[in-house]
Amino acid sequence: QVQLVESGGGLVQAGGSLLLSCAASGSIFSINAMSWYRQAPGKQRELVATITSGGRTNYVDSVKGRFTVSRDNAKNTVYLQMNSLKPEDTAVYSCNAVIRDHTWRWSDYWGQGTQVTVSS
Repeated sequence: QVQLVESGGGLVQAGGSLLLSCAASGSIFSINAMSWYRQAPGKQRELVATITSGGRTNYVDSVKGRFTVSRDNAKNTVYLQMNSLKPEDTAVYSCNAVIRDHTWRWSDYWGQGTQVTVSS
């Protein structure tokens, strides 16, 4: 079994920073892309940032220059450093990883989500 466990969400004032972490554990043979998504109330889920196994990154335009995605392959962990936070960043943030598990197939795995609230 594979689990993704997120941590680091919380309440912060506008202009502040938060660091989200997502650790994958279990029967993992390889991890491909790791991503962060977010969903605000009444809105569709949005892809925020992705990092490939080789370290290539991609961001949604609204967070470019403010958020940084990184990963520690030795720890099977992906991070999202969020700076200069805005009230519109308020959402539930979830991590996603494409993992080759004990079945030897590539599958999508999701974390449980962590709430980020930015007050004005």
